[in-house]
This record gives sequence, structure tokens and C-alpha cells, in this order.
Amino acid sequence: MRIERLRTNHLENPLGFFMEQISLSWVVTQARGTRAVKARIEVSQSETFERCVFDSGERDDLNSLDYRLPIKPKAGTRYYWRVRVWDEMGDQGSGTAYFETPVSLTRAAWITAPFSQRIHPLFRRRLKLTEPIRRARLYICGLGLYEAYLNGEKVGAEYLAPFYNDYNLWLQYQTYDVTKQLLEGENVLGVMLGNGWYKGRFGFVERMDQLYGDTFRLIAELHLTYESGRSEVIATDERWLCAPSPVAESSIYDGEIWDSRKEIQDWAAVSGSEEAFEQARVIDGPTKLLTPRLSLPVKIMKTIQPIALLETHAGEHVLDFGQNMTGWVEFTCEEPEGAEIYFQFGELLQEGNFYNENLRTAKAEFRYISNGRRAVVRPHFTFYGFRYLKVTGITEIKLENFTGCVIHSQMEQSGTITTSNPKVNRLFLNALWGQRGNFLDTPTDCPQRDERMGWTGDAQVFAATASYNMETAAFFDKYLHDMRLEQDTLAGGVPHVVPDILGQIDRKLRSDGIVSDNVAVSSAHSSCAWGDAATIIPWTLYLYYGDRTALRVHYPNMKKWTDYIRRVDIERCGGRYLWTDGFHFADWLALDNFHKDSCFGATDPYYVASVYYYYSASLTAKAARVLGEEKDAAYYEELAGQIKQAIREEFFTATGRLAADTQTGLVLALWFDLAPEAHRERLVQSLRDKLNEEAIHLTTGFVGTPFLCPALTKAGLVKEAYTLLLNEDYPSWLYEVNMGATTIWERWNSVLADGSISDTGMNSLNHYSYGSIVEWMYRFMCGLSACEEAPGYRRFLIQPYPDERFEWVSMEYHSAMGRIKSGFRKTEQGYEFDLEVPFDTEAEFVLTMDCLRVLLDGTKTGIQKAGESIRLQKGRYTVAVELPKE
Repeated sequence: MRIERLRTNHLENPLGFFMEQISLSWVVTQARGTRAVKARIEVSQSETFERCVFDSGERDDLNSLDYRLPIKPKAGTRYYWRVRVWDEMGDQGSGTAYFETPVSLTRAAWITAPFSQRIHPLFRRRLKLTEPIRRARLYICGLGLYEAYLNGEKVGAEYLAPFYNDYNLWLQYQTYDVTKQLLEGENVLGVMLGNGWYKGRFGFVERMDQLYGDTFRLIAELHLTYESGRSEVIATDERWLCAPSPVAESSIYDGEIWDSRKEIQDWAAVSGSEEAFEQARVIDGPTKLLTPRLSLPVKIMKTIQPIALLETHAGEHVLDFGQNMTGWVEFTCEEPEGAEIYFQFGELLQEGNFYNENLRTAKAEFRYISNGRRAVVRPHFTFYGFRYLKVTGITEIKLENFTGCVIHSQMEQSGTITTSNPKVNRLFLNALWGQRGNFLDTPTDCPQRDERMGWTGDAQVFAATASYNMETAAFFDKYLHDMRLEQDTLAGGVPHVVPDILGQIDRKLRSDGIVSDNVAVSSAHSSCAWGDAATIIPWTLYLYYGDRTALRVHYPNMKKWTDYIRRVDIERCGGRYLWTDGFHFADWLALDNFHKDSCFGATDPYYVASVYYYYSASLTAKAARVLGEEKDAAYYEELAGQIKQAIREEFFTATGRLAADTQTGLVLALWFDLAPEAHRERLVQSLRDKLNEEAIHLTTGFVGTPFLCPALTKAGLVKEAYTLLLNEDYPSWLYEVNMGATTIWERWNSVLADGSISDTGMNSLNHYSYGSIVEWMYRFMCGLSACEEAPGYRRFLIQPYPDERFEWVSMEYHSAMGRIKSGFRKTEQGYEFDLEVPFDTEAEFVLTMDCLRVLLDGTKTGIQKAGESIRLQKGRYTVAVELPKE
């Protein structure tokens, strides 16, 4: 037996993270038995577990998905924890992990540079170690962004720290283990700062910067523990030195300018001269907002080499990386002193030439001025969304001198789907790459243009797909923390984007006496399907990871949001259990509104709002029931029932006709069982008719699309769902694939059939929302669904719906309980299903077709009818299904 994937709060060996409550989880593999009969957890400050601060003893009730550790750890302490598991065969195994708590920054002062705040600063501090070091930790926060160096080497492997949140509400500081970077004798700690989201340009208003602050700030404490037991703290104060950095400009949107002629040689090394430095200045700062980190590290997760150097019709030199991605390009510069290298980033070519007009006002540039020395160069305080790089200023462009660095929050990939259809495989990869490109600390809508915001609607639409694709629990924990803080300022409402940069822009404009049409929507908040991220994401995480501790943490988000809608209902909608007031994006970017230039779908926004009102009340009731909040559960269940009845009375005729007579309207009614059962078949027929009117093509937008194929499958229209997946003409997912897409587009027609871009005002080629079709692929094509009664895949369904247009389909998903496999292959007799069930789980294989006979590993099962099932425990299985001959 092996114990793997040991996690603390869904993090692998976390260092300095905020951990008010500590939840442990693990996965058992290679066991002889099928289930755990007992387990034991020990916690110690010693790696050898000589003395334990906690010992659970051998128990039969330890939860491998969420064991809440009943101790209050000390600050600045590393704890090792060990779990041992026994199965019913007597096999046993153990695994060890650790977590380390942060300290509060109580000795450091905020410092800044005394020169212009438009000049990017470097900070430097000498320190001398007179005896051997046992342990060293750097606790640091720099605004807007920072990179720390010790003796000339970068500290940590992450970028864009301290990341993106509402800096009015909290500031994250990070912890780094720098023990091995320190040298006996002289050392130098250096920090460079950039603008970032805090101080740089951001938001829809062109040239608006300094949204959260106008001053570069740094605070840090280096905690040293010597072998003798003596301790020392080196903190930011007036003894630090500062100098201008070679970064002339930095901007999330516009890029970076680096003038290497202004570099200070070895500025963060002992050998560096301090002649150009002057004394830093101590200033007041938002110390009370400092909080240990929740953000995952943003790292270089992949590197990509360019596949071609193009010389365009316009005479441009353009590198093609073959993949739309997020990050930057690292290159080797060998140009003479004074030469200026100029990079421009774009997502596609137009008429064979470089193009970036869909980035709107974002310049997305990198300028590097050479000092004549050979150097490996990268940006430090920005990122780009791109496939193509236009290069100017390099005498001889060599492909081997360029590397594309793909950055995103550090999450392991958990799911993979491959099929006999290469285009569907590319579609899966497009959705995965869309997630890679947009899960950069915040689930952004796009990584390239002058936006890159944490739109709540996009996040909730894609949350389930994201959680199949990657381990998202810790990533969304941080996002939901951001959301809850924003909700506290909006009486439970949810801003359209989290962090609420639109609200910050609006406040800044109004404080300056300006009201701008560009941000008319920014003073609004709480749109249906966007604000419902507050209930949908926490419940999704609970289903996928089975973590009740996390659900408890996020339950306030759910209550605050549902209570907010109820207040709106009572105060502005007559208390009719309908949401019929306010601005709503609703079925955004649907194709059924024929008004030119409108982004709003044709489905009644108040119908959509009322449906989501019902959905959020239902999810809040479920969460309350799980958490033992019985009074809340009864209240929200009653509320959900009242809303459903009100929807039926308002939007359905006595004969079952739906007033919201669109694909999206019908899909929502079917998926959420809103129509009385007697009228369900009428709705199914109406939806079939709507599809036939469009030759089995979709007209849905952000609300309807995620539920379209699931609702069709649930209604028995499986072939229609597959046809939507497999359509190759506009509008369809494979149309994008045929047009060369390597990520998911914002619009169904982002690029027209002739290769021209359809619109430059709002047109991203890396916009993951419509990638939610991949959830249907996991859940219905491959058949894998979590069970609410035993979440985290402790119990799950495998209910695949094969289609004859696929020769084979294969899925592998590393769930919170272990690896699950499901796939089908056509045979001469029918289908063969390949299944794998992990340790300590139970699966139910459900037949979705009538059969002549079903064999489990060659043995007749006795099931033949659709809906009948086989229960499976840990193991690999082959289920052969023989179909009647036509």
C-alpha cells in the first residue's frame, strides 16, 4: 500500500499560508484490499516524530477527504504529519507531509524610495552572518509587485507576487525558505518593485492608473535561527538602501520597458557597489491589512519553443509558437549597446500579417535596450496572452534563442479525455489551455486585452469543468475569500468582477468629480448567473473534493448572496419570490437576439434571474443540510419551493407553454425541473423544434450553453447533444477548431469563415466559458458524476452515453479519492466499457441502453435494461454490452 497526494488545505507542504482551520487529506494506492478499516494521524514538530503534539490513535472513522486537525498550531512553526492506513486484508502503508505556519510582521516598517514614484525602485540590505544558520525565513510583501533576490539569486520560483486582490481589503505576504541561499559571512538581500494591479493601469478607463495606491512600498522580515539557538530578525527600516531600477515602465496591459544600460551590476550581490544607492524612507502603510497568503504560487508551468519564423506580406518578422498561451517570451540578446529590441504580442494573423487590434488599448509590448553584453532576458512585472510575437530590432533571429514561458497558478492537471476524433481531442485541449491561460491567481475572462478581470459569471460557468481538469480547491478558496470580503461591502451582493476593480474605478472617478459612460456598469453589481458564483462554486468544490471544512468556510458566501436576492425580491419586486429588478447580463452573447451589436440574448433576463434565484436557494439549502444547520436548511428549502412555484405561475401557461420560448429558456426549465411533470414532454418537443429550426445548431449564450447538452441528454435527446458537439460549421465548437483555434473563443464567430476577425471591440480568442462543454464530455460522454450523498468521489456514478460516431473514448480522472477511468469502444456486438474504481470507493455503473446481455469481466450480470446498474468496488473492470441487431 502507498499513501500519496498528502494535502493540507488542498496544498502540498504549504509554507506560510493562512490556515485558520487545518484540513488534511490523502489518497491510498496499490493496496491489496478494497477499503480502509482504520487509520491513524500523528503530528509532530520533529521529522522523526520523536514527540507528537497530536495523535489520533487508530480509528475507524478518519476521513481521508477532510480530517480537521483539532489543534491550534504555533506561529512560525513547521509541523510534520503522518498518516497510516490499514485495509481489510491487513495491508498497511504510511505517508508523511508537513505544513509551516507564518509569523505576524511586527518588527518591520514600510519603506519606499525618496525619488519620484514613477521610477521603479531597487532595494538592498547587507547582512553579516557570524555563525552557521539552522533556518531562515523571508516574510515579504511589496506593492505593486515584487521580486526578491538573495546574493544575486532569485528567491522562490514564483512570479507576480503578492498577486491580485482588493488591496483596500487585504494584502498578502509570502513566506520563503531561504536557508540554503544564505552564506556564512557577508550576504545581500535585494528587492525590485513594479506597478502591477496595485499601482499600474488597469480597468476599462484608458490611462487610469494608481487605482489602489500611488506609492511603491516594501515590507519584509528575514527571520534567522542559528545553530546555537540564537535568533535574529532583519527587518525593513531606514538602514535599507534604494536606487532606480532598469525598468523604465511596467504595466499589466501595456508591458514593460527594460533599459539594461541602467542596470547596476550585481545590485543584489555582495560584490555589487552601493555607490548609486541612497537611504530608503520609512513611511506609513496598511500594516493592519497584512494577511498570510492564500494565493497559489504563479509559476512557469510549461515552456514552448516557436515552431516557425514567418516573414509576413508586410515584411514583418513574426514568431509562431503554435499555441495561444499566457506568459512571456524569454530570449537571448546578443545585440550591440544601444540597440532596442521591440516585441509585440498577438493572438492571430490577418491577411498573413501581424495583428493585435482586438487587444483594444492594451499595448502588450516589451522593449529591451541592450547594454552590449550577452544576456538572457525576460519581463518581470507583466504578462501577455499570445500565439504570435512580432520581433523588431534583432539582427539575426534564431528560433533556438526564444522560449515561450507559460505561467499560471500552480495546479496539477487531474483529468484527461482522448477520443477517436482528433478534432474533439483538440477541443478538449483548447478548453484546458483556456484554463491554463486564465487561472492566473484569479479566474480571469481573458489574458490579453485591456480587461483580464475576475468575472464571476465566467468563473461559475466553468467551475465544474475546471475541477475535472485540474486540482482547483485551493485556487477557488482564495477567489471565494476575495468574494466574501467584497460581499461584506455590498450587503451580501456580489460584484460583476472579483476583485471588484470596476467598483474601485467608479469610486475613484466619482471622488475626482467624474462620471464616465465607460464604466456605467461598474456602479452596479449582483447580476444573475454572475453573482450566483457565490453559491455555485462552493457547492461544486464540495462535490468534487468532499471537504466539509471548506464548505463551512464558504457557507457565508452562499447565505449572504441568497439573502441579498431575497431582500431585493421583498424590497423591489413585491415579495413575489421572483427576481424582476435590476441589471442582468443573463444569457450574454447568445445568438438569438437579432438586434445589431447587442450582446444580450433574447431570453427574458428576469426569467433567467428567477431561475438562478431558485438555484442559489436550493444550493444554500443543501449546504446547510450538510453542515447540520437544520434551521437554515428548512428555511432555504421552503424558499426554493416558493420560488419554483412562482416561476411556474409567472412563466408557464396552464397547458405548459413556456413564456421564455428560446433554447436557453427551455434548457433551464428542463435542467432545473421547473415545469410540472405533466408538461415536461411538451418542453422536450419544443426544444427539439427549436434545434430543428437551426438545423441542430445552438443559439445559446453564457447561461444556456453550459446546460444545453446536459439538458438534452437528461431529456433523452442524446444524439442531438452529440450532434452539437460534432458540428463543424458555424456556430459550433469544432468550427473554432477548424479555424485553427488552440483555445476557446469569447464569441461563436470570433473569427469568420474567411479568416477575418469579426469584431475588435470585444473579441478574445482565449475566453474559457464555452469550454464548459468539456464538463458534459466528462459527465455524460464518459459518464463520470459525483454523488451528493458521498461527495469527493467516495461514491460516484459511471453512466456513459456512447455514440456510434466515436470508435472509442477514454477518460482518466485523478479524483480526491484516487484514479478513476471510464471509456468505451465499439465492438462487433455493441460496446465494451473499460473502468477503474479507486480504493475505498464505490461506483455504480448505470446502463444507458437496452441490451441483449451485459458481461462483467466475462460473466453475465443479469442486467439488460436502461437504468439498471452494477455496483463496483476498487479494481479494473471490463463491461461488454451486446446490442440487438438492427
